[in-house]
Amino acid sequence: MSQQNVEVAPRAFEAFNRGDVDALVEQVDPEVEWHPEFQTMMLGGEAREFRGHEGARAALREWYEVLAEIHVEITEIRDLGERIVAIGRIRARGKESSAAVESPAGYVIEFKNGKAIRIREYLHPKEALEAAGLEE
Repeated sequence: MSQQNVEVAPRAFEAFNRGDVDALVEQVDPEVEWHPEFQTMMLGGEAREFRGHEGARAALREWYEVLAEIHVEITEIRDLGERIVAIGRIRARGKESSAAVESPAGYVIEFKNGKAIRIREYLHPKEALEAAGLEE
């Protein structure tokens, strides 16, 4: 199952980059928990958690409503069996302001039956590695 988990992440990030909500939702479990730290930073407010397919759709709607573009580039994936750590960068540009933002990013993604069940996003890859019990 481990290799399947490693293959899910790029498909999910590619769907995210294309704005293909349905394709992204196909990669996550119906009970997914998504903790998007970059979204909290960009849109303000307190850290939030989105649950289930409807929660994932709501999170994506928020992204696409306020951002003219958003792109996640993954440069490294570490296979930890039922979890992976993905390291990369996230770039975004606001619709109204046209302000561009870029940040390093790290993700710890847990899987169940080949679907992402828990996604935690970090603005510092080191935090993602530490959360997964790894060092740089």
